[in-house]
Amino acid sequence: MPTQVIFLNGGSSSGKSGIVRCLQAVLPDPWLALGIDTFVDALPAALRESDAGFGVTEDGRVSVGDVFRTLEAAWMEGVAATVRAGARVVVDDVFLGGAASQQRWQKALGGLEVLWVGVRCAPEIAAGRELARGDRAVGMAVSQAEQVHRGVAYDVEIDTARTESLDCARTIAARVR
Repeated sequence: MPTQVIFLNGGSSSGKSGIVRCLQAVLPDPWLALGIDTFVDALPAALRESDAGFGVTEDGRVSVGDVFRTLEAAWMEGVAATVRAGARVVVDDVFLGGAASQQRWQKALGGLEVLWVGVRCAPEIAAGRELARGDRAVGMAVSQAEQVHRGVAYDVEIDTARTESLDCARTIAARVR
């Protein structure tokens, strides 16, 4: 069965978005890009900085509430439905819950052919990228750099501290069936 989903997991500012754009350029078929930022941007403003939604502390730690989880589960099912309807999708996410986050996605993507990709980046390099971006809470990259990988199983892992996005994308594309 051909790969239907390429799933990138990595901390904030680890380089996932750049890899996604490069994947779309190097893969021979069209792939949709759907990421956690797309989902978060779709949330109503009232859920930002809310116990029911999500919040980011001054040191960059992220917390999520029950309403966020309910909407996230619906979004996951929607991504899976898009794939089942015939689209190939690259997902980028941040597994704040490590293995438990991957298990939620595995349930939603059940029966689909998924290539699981770990996107690693040294915390100090991700922190520098975070500062340069200016759109993230300082500390988010460092707090997530290792946390998001705890207990997560991958088919391939890449290190964006040592490898450019295009080369990472080529490594991933070589594993796509």
